[in-house]
Amino acid sequence: MKVRLSPGTARVLSGPALRALAATWRIRTYNEGRWRAIYERRAPHVFLLWHEALLPLLWQHRAQGIAIVVSEARDGQYLTDVALSLGYRAVRGSSTRGATRALLGAVRELRAGHAVAFTPDGPRGPRRQLKAGAVAAAQRAGAAVIPLHATADRLWRLHSWDRFMIPKPGSRLSISYGEPFEVAPGDAGLAAGVTRAEQALAAIAGAAWQDEATPTD
Repeated sequence: MKVRLSPGTARVLSGPALRALAATWRIRTYNEGRWRAIYERRAPHVFLLWHEALLPLLWQHRAQGIAIVVSEARDGQYLTDVALSLGYRAVRGSSTRGATRALLGAVRELRAGHAVAFTPDGPRGPRRQLKAGAVAAAQRAGAAVIPLHATADRLWRLHSWDRFMIPKPGSRLSISYGEPFEVAPGDAGLAAGVTRAEQALAAIAGAAWQDEATPTD
């Protein structure tokens, strides 16, 4: 099922309605220890996630002081509202608008020992096609890259370029963490890091539940 998300609905999702909805979700994580070990060391890291999985992953990692890179376009403001309400900090910019500022801001956060979350196919796609900025930020800051993905057995899909997912009340969520890796120096290191990130995201997204491919109403 595809639905459209109006600006008003987007803003509602940043408040009590989102918290009420998310409280009904039943969440199971896979390979969370891969991330947990890095988090407990307070080591800087980059989260890589497809734009479509933002809502459940924002909820899962709320109140952890993570900075999230968001677009300077109007759609990015809706995302900022959601993220700030859940305890995130915003780094503004994207591959199409404010890219240099976003990269510098992300590197600054990482060098300060923080985590930064990127949606490398955002802000306008193409869907599940990775742009190199997130991997470049990790390379410059010497931070680990952690791919992750979320699926749900019952969900709505927005009529948007990313097929943005909103898990339905009471749905079962699966959150998967890929193997963390670091990006080697130089152009060759960056190219290898991008390839590894693409493969890791494809692997964990490809392991999604069969139910998610044909969600029920």
